Amino acid sequence: MKKYIYFLLVILLAACQQVKVPETFSKSDKLPVIYPEYTNVTVPINIAPLSFELQQPATQMVARYSFGDEEIVCGGEDLKACPDLDQWHQLAQKASGKAINVEVYAENDGKWTRFKPFEIFVSPDSIDPYISYRLISPSYVTYEELTINQRSLENYEENVIYDNMLCGDEINGQCINCHNYQLQNPNRFQFHARQKNGGTVVVYDGNVKKVNMKNDSILSAGVYPSWHPWLKLIAYSTNKTMQSFHTRDINKIEVLDSESDLIVYDVDRDEVMNIENDPHEFEIFPFWSPDGRWLYYGSAHFVYSADTVNSAEAIGRGMEIKYSIYRKTFNPETREFGPRQMVFDAAGIDKSATLPRISPDGRWLMVALGNWGCFHIWHRDADLWMLDLQAFDQLVGVNAENTTQTFSPTPAQLQEAGILRPADELNSDNVESYHTWSSSGKWVIFSSRRTDGVYTRPFIAHMDKDGHGTKPFELPCADPDFHRQFMKSYNIPEFMRGPVTLRPQQIADVLKGDVPPVKYVQHLNK
Repeated sequence: MKKYIYFLLVILLAACQQVKVPETFSKSDKLPVIYPEYTNVTVPINIAPLSFELQQPATQMVARYSFGDEEIVCGGEDLKACPDLDQWHQLAQKASGKAINVEVYAENDGKWTRFKPFEIFVSPDSIDPYISYRLISPSYVTYEELTINQRSLENYEENVIYDNMLCGDEINGQCINCHNYQLQNPNRFQFHARQKNGGTVVVYDGNVKKVNMKNDSILSAGVYPSWHPWLKLIAYSTNKTMQSFHTRDINKIEVLDSESDLIVYDVDRDEVMNIENDPHEFEIFPFWSPDGRWLYYGSAHFVYSADTVNSAEAIGRGMEIKYSIYRKTFNPETREFGPRQMVFDAAGIDKSATLPRISPDGRWLMVALGNWGCFHIWHRDADLWMLDLQAFDQLVGVNAENTTQTFSPTPAQLQEAGILRPADELNSDNVESYHTWSSSGKWVIFSSRRTDGVYTRPFIAHMDKDGHGTKPFELPCADPDFHRQFMKSYNIPEFMRGPVTLRPQQIADVLKGDVPPVKYVQHLNK
């Protein structure tokens, strides 16, 4: 992969060196139509070059990126602008806090036209240097080639963290899901493997172990995880998950739970305990607050007609399953949880909120809001919403001395108070989901299907102190056409403060071993 990227960059650099800005041209008052759509976006100072291609008829194209007396000129007959990596970073450094000017010229019938110039604003706020994600074909049934990959945001380098083909085969497959890090630390992460050699991989400062979380006292092995900010504890939802396919709906597929609970796992003691296991509540997607004293999660109230679990009934009544956002207090000293408290009653407005994610300063809660269900990555109506937790706590009477809410405001009250709003500046007319904050809280990354409605691609936006984002931009690639040729979806993008250095085979060797099941406890030990 590294050699391929280097070779590609050499070719692109050579192409850039051969083109010149035309001396004679007419001017258009229209912006160029380019892909990815990078006009007037805000980018971190350390991001990889924003390459793009012209989407209008032309025999050749020239693009000039400039700031002051510094410029990069790219283009050619392939209609692609691909800046050199070193030149781009030098230009971005000079433009820090200001904007790179971009001029695009197109030739037709021997005559050149310059489109209306646009800007790329360069924020001095750097971004975490890496992200990781699952790469999965959207074929709904095939996952043999599923991998967890990591990608440098500062260049285009990509590596495999783990490949489930290392343990599976065509007859006995393996499926991996839901990687998660403790404070974006690449030396402290986990993911779960199902089917052949199934188990949970937990990596902590060089120690790699397989965890057998099967236990008669819990619903299932841990599925959707969240590391405590500093304790060696991981909260999970345990889920009985199933797929359902639509025949007359553009969303095509639905992923539902027939049951789900919350558990917490102690990495050192190999112990697990239930947090929430109400049979009439489907709890999902836990997330710790940055101060480690709250656990947020989604929960949907659902009662089976015969009061017994029936997967067919859950599928048939799937549109009734609507999640709201709750939280529980947690005392890191005693390791005890408090009763649940309502934060966002999405079900009360006939909506479903999932994936609570909190900014590192503890102020902003971002959720995915759709019409129903928990797997919003399949829902074209899914949007991102923001809730001001600081203002919320003031409204409900929570402070350092008292963590008990005096009342639970309605969504209408939250919106009227300016505490809750849709993140319209981030949303599109297609899917937005699987969002996460950078370690600085200055950036968010999320999965969106805004480009073609089929494949999820990572989009990045800058966030200000008031919880407002800039126009999102698509993950840059060395070849701007790469994503339109790449037939896999990016699933669960997570920021990382560096790369995972373990080799995939090291992880596979651990997964192939057998380990005893975890011990179930009623209370966490101090």
